[in-house]
Amino acid sequence: MCYSDDARVPLPPISGAAANQGDLVLTASDGTKFAAYFARAEKPTGAGMVVMPDVRGLHQFYKELAQRFAETGIDAVAIDYFGRTAGMGDRSEAFEYMPHVEKTTQEGIAQDVAAAIAYLKTKEGGAVKSVFTVGFCFGGSSSWNQSALQPDLNGAIGFYGRPSRSEPFVAKMKAPLLLLIAGADAATPPDAFEAFEKELIQARVPHEMHVYEGAPHSFFDRTFDQWKDACDDAWRRILAFVKKHG
Repeated sequence: MCYSDDARVPLPPISGAAANQGDLVLTASDGTKFAAYFARAEKPTGAGMVVMPDVRGLHQFYKELAQRFAETGIDAVAIDYFGRTAGMGDRSEAFEYMPHVEKTTQEGIAQDVAAAIAYLKTKEGGAVKSVFTVGFCFGGSSSWNQSALQPDLNGAIGFYGRPSRSEPFVAKMKAPLLLLIAGADAATPPDAFEAFEKELIQARVPHEMHVYEGAPHSFFDRTFDQWKDACDDAWRRILAFVKKHG
C-alpha cells in the first residue's frame, strides 16, 4: 500500500474551508453500493475531483485529501474500490486488501468513478461544471485510464501509477493527463515513463509529466519533511491543471 494510517496529506494553498464533509454511499450502474466520502467547498470554483485511493481503498488519508481539495474550492468525493467483493467496511491497516484488488476490473472501477462524477454534478454534490480524477499508485494508473473510460472528464491526474496498467487504454484516451512521478520509485523505473510518454505523444494524448528527482514512492505526505518542496510543487501543478482544463 502507499500510505499507512500515520500518513498525512500535504497542505495546499488554502483559499477557504470545507463547508461540509462526511461519509456517503454511492450506487454504480450495475447496482453495486460502495463507500465514499464527500467534502464540499465553502467557496466553490465549479470544479469537482474524484479521489482514487491506493490498493487499500478508502482510508483516512484520502478522506483528508478530499477535505484539502474542498479547502482550495474544489468539491471532492473519494471512493472505495471494493463494494463488489468486500462490501462497506473497515479499510484500516488490518484490512487484507490484495484478494480484493485482484478481483477488481477496470470496468467496475470506471462504473464507480462514473457514479462519483454523477454525484458531483448534482446539487447535493456541488453541481460542478468540470470534473477531474486524481489517484495514487493503483489509483494513479486507474485515474489515467479514466481519460479513455469517462466521456465527460476534463482531466486525469496520477501519482506513482504504473504505465503497464494504462498502456492498453492509450489509444482511446481523450482527456488531458497530469503525471506526477517519483524519480526514485522502486516499483516503476524512470525509463518506463519515458517509454509511456512516447506512446502518449504518438497517440496525441494531451499530457504534462513531471519527475521529482530522488523522491520515493508515496513522497506526497507531510510527515516526509524532506519532500515538502516537492509536495508544494505537486499541489501547484494540480491546481494549475484544474484551472487550465476546467
